[in-house]
Amino acid sequence: MQPRTPLTLCVLLSQVLLVTSADDLECTPGFQQKVLHIHQPAEFIEDQPVLNLTFSDCKGNEKLHYEVSSPHFKVNSDGTLVALRNITAVGRTLFVHARTPHAEDMAELVIVGGKDIQGSLQDIFKFARTSPVPRQKRSIVVSPILIPENQRQPFPRDVGKVVDSDRPEGSKFRLTGKGVDQDPKGTFRINENTGSVSVTRTLDRETIATYQLYVETTDASGKTLEGPVPLEVIVIDQNDNRPIFREGPYIGHVMEGSPTGTTVMRMTAFDADDPATDNALLRYNIRQQTPDKPSPNMFYIDPEKGDIVTVVSPALLDRETLENPKYELIIEAQDMAGLDVGLTGTATATIVIDDKNDHSPKFTKKEFQATVEEGAVGVIVNLTVEDKDDPTTGAWRAAYTIINGNPGQSFEIHTNPQTNEGMLSVVKPLDYEISAFHTLLIKVENEDPLVPDVSYGPSSTATVHITVLDVNEGPVFYPDPMMVTKQENISVGSVLLTVNATDPDSLQHQTIRYSVYKDPAGWLSINPINGTVDTTAVLDRESPFVHNSVYTALFLAIDSGNPPATGTGTLLITLEDINDNAPVIYPTVAEVCDDARNLSVVILGASDKDLHPNTDPFKFEIHKQTVPDKVWKISKINNTHALVSLLQNLNKANYNLPIMVTDSGKPPMTNITDLRVQVCSCKNSKVDCNGAGALHLSLSLLLLFSLLSLLSGL
Repeated sequence: MQPRTPLTLCVLLSQVLLVTSADDLECTPGFQQKVLHIHQPAEFIEDQPVLNLTFSDCKGNEKLHYEVSSPHFKVNSDGTLVALRNITAVGRTLFVHARTPHAEDMAELVIVGGKDIQGSLQDIFKFARTSPVPRQKRSIVVSPILIPENQRQPFPRDVGKVVDSDRPEGSKFRLTGKGVDQDPKGTFRINENTGSVSVTRTLDRETIATYQLYVETTDASGKTLEGPVPLEVIVIDQNDNRPIFREGPYIGHVMEGSPTGTTVMRMTAFDADDPATDNALLRYNIRQQTPDKPSPNMFYIDPEKGDIVTVVSPALLDRETLENPKYELIIEAQDMAGLDVGLTGTATATIVIDDKNDHSPKFTKKEFQATVEEGAVGVIVNLTVEDKDDPTTGAWRAAYTIINGNPGQSFEIHTNPQTNEGMLSVVKPLDYEISAFHTLLIKVENEDPLVPDVSYGPSSTATVHITVLDVNEGPVFYPDPMMVTKQENISVGSVLLTVNATDPDSLQHQTIRYSVYKDPAGWLSINPINGTVDTTAVLDRESPFVHNSVYTALFLAIDSGNPPATGTGTLLITLEDINDNAPVIYPTVAEVCDDARNLSVVILGASDKDLHPNTDPFKFEIHKQTVPDKVWKISKINNTHALVSLLQNLNKANYNLPIMVTDSGKPPMTNITDLRVQVCSCKNSKVDCNGAGALHLSLSLLLLFSLLSLLSGL
């Protein structure tokens, strides 16, 4: 390779060109220039000088050793920076670490693109604010201190020096700030006499990248003479953190048949090192693909962005022909821009080839057969189909439609979600006598629409031939239920009606016989031949077997088939009321005090099992044939209640008072009931009926009961 012209580099020795005498500055260990700018050439040439660095430990530089942060460069013992091989691209920043037994320091080399070179040499190759610049005679001179992270023992070690060229005798340096008297305390300290700054422990840039300290001089009493002056400590990054994928799991999806270059997903890693250096400059690559069919390179990852894209043709990205529609990629992220010296981290990316509806469902055969008994309902046949699409998607799930042969809507078809079969059902019972055969035309398609621009066969249809089997059906009563209205208490043997049942099996010649199935009160019988129903007992509307004046009975019609079939019919008999129940009174026992001022005895009520007009208004009377006059009195309160009272006080004893009550029926019915009245001794709010053989009921409770009965009847 032909050698190229060496790159011309200029190094300026001061941030501002100030003339300073030797008396003003002592020798400061370290690099004379802490930050330099390098013009980015088209290519760095192997062993060709890039620039010269000047380092001094103020004691002769014995055993001087240089370290460079980039593996592409080295610094010779004379301070010359050279490339180890021809290279066109490096990071934005290099760091050079110089060390002797007496001092060590760090220089920063900033690589600048050619288009950024403007203005004077001083503008291009300027010192950073890290250059030591004395402000005035006897002022404190400080330079920012650069310390590599992860330094090893021994500690403490000197890392810089503060200079005060003409400080008063006996004065001392004092250091404050985060890392000194603030947490993390004790990390830095200063020799109060010499100004040497030392670090006491290993630093971690990822924990604290910079420390802002302050230096001042004090007299013997601690009074500040000058300062504080800021002193910045910059922790130089080392490549001590691997890239980490923090956002997993990483799962991507790509539709089958997608064009080459389709982006599937993005994989990005995090590196805790300094993002301004190559230590955090990541490059991505695919380490492994599983499975490796049909191509070991199904996907490509953008080394800088981390975008994973397809690289095979759409024809190879066919889910139905792939060995496995799921791929696992081992993705590696490497820092140092992907150089071999970089640290790596890996993660697994799962890529699923999603199905699209590029295969239509097809019946496994063109004709299906089914048989069903007349009168039965339920699934009669399962129609099977084939579909190559993904069974978990709508591209596979089948939807069936009956397109012909179902005018009465007797059939329905549904999809079995597990097998994708079409379950053909009878939902309305079929009648053999009407039609013994049915032919249905069924169409199948997918839930999802088919993908356009794909060649498909004709729409898949199948024919289902259904044979209806004749069964012996039971006779049918008409009408059902059968209804008749009769008066209760009609004579025994009265004909109620003649039932009628017909046999649906019109193509068979069968006879029908009748019988009683349910007759709760035992009132009925039926002629087994002609179906005439008559009474075998008196019908009673007030019977507990009658509900809302309706009596219900069930009859059977049995044909002569083999085996016989049975039909059931319901008879509803509405019973009209007649006045066949006399009213009754309540209560039948009463108490009264022998010295009562209020001679009211009891309020009587009456009830009747019959219906209007055979019930109230009731007529209450005292049957006077056995009762003396001018002792008892009964007065009407309303249609259902009357008041019994005394006309005079009676002696303590028991009395039976016959009460006659009559309803309003035509003809009316009367009932005579004895009311037992107990005349008791009532003293000091105590009722004593013992002497009269009375029941232990107080008069007040009895009157209360009578009043409640009255109110309930209103």
